Amino acid sequence: MEFILRQWRREDAADVLRYANNDKIARNLRDAFPFPYILTDAENFVNSCVEADESRQLFRAIEVDGRAVGSISLCLGSDVYRMTAELGYWLAEEYWGRGIMTEAVKRVCGEGAQRWEDMVRIYAEPFAHNTASRRVLEKAGFQLEGVMRHGVCKRARIYDCCMYALLVEDM
Repeated sequence: MEFILRQWRREDAADVLRYANNDKIARNLRDAFPFPYILTDAENFVNSCVEADESRQLFRAIEVDGRAVGSISLCLGSDVYRMTAELGYWLAEEYWGRGIMTEAVKRVCGEGAQRWEDMVRIYAEPFAHNTASRRVLEKAGFQLEGVMRHGVCKRARIYDCCMYALLVEDM
């Protein structure tokens, strides 16, 4: 399916509200992504993306047919993690299973590698039970480095999470 990655615009908040207010998305993300998802959540999220320091963070809207239907980001670490970036993403449920996210991961990782020449590693930490997200990473070339047993607490339940990584030299 055709899509573009682009910088966020403040007017994207209405689309974010429409697509992000979905418990199937929220239950697989950090608590910073709430459910229910209300207008102020969407506005705050979009504003943070618009105002991000692109020397350290890439926040991109995933646009399909003129609508922002998801988000993908790379954020550089600091201190001893300064050559590593964390990948994060979500996509509207109606677009799942169409190959969009795998391609978006490849594109944003490529953009990050070009922008940050010292970056050597990109990682993501999906919940172990989130097989769809794990498959996205695997199809984009990420390697499973390990499972962190009881690594996260979401909604008062303890879950395992995974460490996936892609070395820039392997891209």
